[in-house]
Amino acid sequence: MGLSKTIWANPSEIIRTKQPDHPVLVFSPEILQTTARRFLRGFPGLVTYAVKSNPDEMVIENLVTAGIRGFDVASPAEIDMIRRIAPGAALHYHNPVRGRDEIAHAVRAGVKTWSVDSRSELEKLIEMVPAEGCEISVRFKLPVQGAAYNFGAKFGATAEMAADLLARAAEAGFTPSLTFHPGTQCTDPMAWDAYIRTAAEICRSAGVQAHRLNVGGGFPNHRTPGPAPKLEDIFALIDRVATEAFGDARPALVCEPGRGLVGDAFTHITRVKALRDDLHVFLNDGIYGGLAELPLVGNIERVDVVSPMGVMRSGDTIERIVFGPTCDSVDRLPSELPLPTTLEEGDFLLFHGMGAYSSATNTRFNGFGQMEIVTALSLRG
Repeated sequence: MGLSKTIWANPSEIIRTKQPDHPVLVFSPEILQTTARRFLRGFPGLVTYAVKSNPDEMVIENLVTAGIRGFDVASPAEIDMIRRIAPGAALHYHNPVRGRDEIAHAVRAGVKTWSVDSRSELEKLIEMVPAEGCEISVRFKLPVQGAAYNFGAKFGATAEMAADLLARAAEAGFTPSLTFHPGTQCTDPMAWDAYIRTAAEICRSAGVQAHRLNVGGGFPNHRTPGPAPKLEDIFALIDRVATEAFGDARPALVCEPGRGLVGDAFTHITRVKALRDDLHVFLNDGIYGGLAELPLVGNIERVDVVSPMGVMRSGDTIERIVFGPTCDSVDRLPSELPLPTTLEEGDFLLFHGMGAYSSATNTRFNGFGQMEIVTALSLRG
């Protein structure tokens, strides 16, 4: 798996020319850089990239070219990659649970920003990390709706505990900050409203003025046939509510988009291996490959069907059950897809908006997963 050196015009040209038997992710550097500049222009604070969503080096390089200067990292491997590609970038180690060897590695790499959501992990950092010039962001959670799934099920302190942790971090000499994540693919801006107002309450309860407030990722990408999410509306709400909630004590703002930055920069090409009874479709990729996330967040609804000659199939559709290539019966999309009645074996399904958690979660289960990544000037056509 990796980026080819050929630059294609669009997905249809790839299909006509290569007739790929294995899944192909088509990358548009132009879309990625445009989205990055949209965040940099519109978000009222520091924009960092959540490396976990797509750690391909070409993605990182294009983000740096676009002006991204900070990265949310979750492991020593991600730290080392960013240090190699962007040596001067800010690293925010916001995986709130770390082994001691991982902490030591990050200290040697010059990491200055950390997150915690428990007393035990905070005390570990106090023991191992020099406080001077280092920031600890306390991660908290709320029972809010609006995301595809809830990140608070694994990470985040209650508001009451967060106040205690914030006070302890400040007492230990660290720069105290707060962070939250409203959940992936969050389409309800009011989730940020609730979190920001609670952050202000936590600061008042702790008697601590937060240096920064990281409003997380969660920014949605374009997954449905309708209009793309209006990121600028979310940016404006965050800006307004931060001022209302904190007043003169407003902290500097940070965001860490992953999906919201990289999602729309990739289209995933899969091929129809077989049709059964006209209603069952078997693809050469599924939930053990580039479509791994769909059972969690729901089907991508921006799907085109293209013939082997690169011609778009249109007309009447029928709901079909779609399976992946493995022998596991759970390897199927979470709901039926409306696909053309003219669909044939050998046709290609193009899933748009697939830049996040596709190549990063691809496996080789059953011997599949031979994914190729190629570059195109456009993802249309």
